[in-house]
Amino acid sequence: MGFVTGSGGGTPGRPDGIASKQGAVAEPVERHRRAVATLDRTRGRNHRVTCAQPSVPTSSGPAADRIRVATIPASGLYVDAVLPVDVVRVGATGGPGPWLDATYLAEHAPEADVLHLHTGSGPVTDAAVQCWSETVRRSGIPLVVTVHRVRAAASSRPAAEDAHLDAVLSTAEVVLTLTSGAADAIGERFGRTAIVVAHPSVASPDPDLGAERGLVGLRLRGVPSPDQEGLVRAALSGAVSGGGRLRVLVEAGTDVVRSVRDLAARETCELVVHRADQRAAQFQQLHVAVLPEPCGSHSRDLEICRDVGTRVVTPSCGWFAGQWGEVVSYGLDDRGTVDPVSLNAAVSAALTRPMLRPADREWREEQRAAVRRVHAEVYRQVAGDRAWAR
Repeated sequence: MGFVTGSGGGTPGRPDGIASKQGAVAEPVERHRRAVATLDRTRGRNHRVTCAQPSVPTSSGPAADRIRVATIPASGLYVDAVLPVDVVRVGATGGPGPWLDATYLAEHAPEADVLHLHTGSGPVTDAAVQCWSETVRRSGIPLVVTVHRVRAAASSRPAAEDAHLDAVLSTAEVVLTLTSGAADAIGERFGRTAIVVAHPSVASPDPDLGAERGLVGLRLRGVPSPDQEGLVRAALSGAVSGGGRLRVLVEAGTDVVRSVRDLAARETCELVVHRADQRAAQFQQLHVAVLPEPCGSHSRDLEICRDVGTRVVTPSCGWFAGQWGEVVSYGLDDRGTVDPVSLNAAVSAALTRPMLRPADREWREEQRAAVRRVHAEVYRQVAGDRAWAR
């Protein structure tokens, strides 16, 4: 059994503490300041992580010093939010970093006590496969894997994604993920039990910025992506049906198809191009944000919306409802593409619900501190075992 640090359920706006993988609340966060997992040190697919009582730190190994952690990617909103403040970050601080290169990994493995891989992005999926995983095993560096994207057992899955997860999960000392649903999928498909750690806060609301009732924002990704025009037309129809209007949000440099630009030119909808660091502010101005995230994934943008107080509409094929209870889902058609009728209805339904307040900052800070404590304990254990093995 893994443990969960307060995610989507429980009393709105207050900490849920640390709960079991089934969702039952265990002890409050304060009583889990030193919560750790007892690790089966085998390398097989039946490796398990189970909940245990707090351990007493020893003076052996890296636990007595600051643990050196190399992360893949090297940095990012989530990576930075979960990394304990008392660890030493090894290597570059931007982009995927050099640790995905097997030659670099073999040469520099002694410089890190723990290697933490965050799966889900294209470059990571392409690089971290069997050859890379074998290099990790030969180097002796403990691997911690956080699974950000995993499809349900019954869904169709890209072969590359499966091969990537199979390789890295069979090598990992500890597996983490963000929701109980994703943990179930990992267990069913790969025979690993994941520690479930909620996605922490990654944004703060601007006290001087208000939201417009009825304003729907569609976060549009670049080409190639799901049908941009189809998404815009379905979201637009839902916004109008719900008495609102649509704003299409794109980051600077994003490719937008001409038909969408034509809709904006005719003032059928509004097209706003913004910088990456303005995303939270753009979300905060909305009543509802439509986030067409990939299937099987978790959503950083959802957490930004929770932080700033914006309701979200997401696909039903991800783990988004497990992240946050204030989610309205829309379905996909038989081809796995957006069902415009379902998206239309979801946007209209979301507009009938009250506008949300930003998440309680004290709760979100407590949650982030709890998530960092879990990571610190995992790092301490796997690094300590490596030192002992020497």
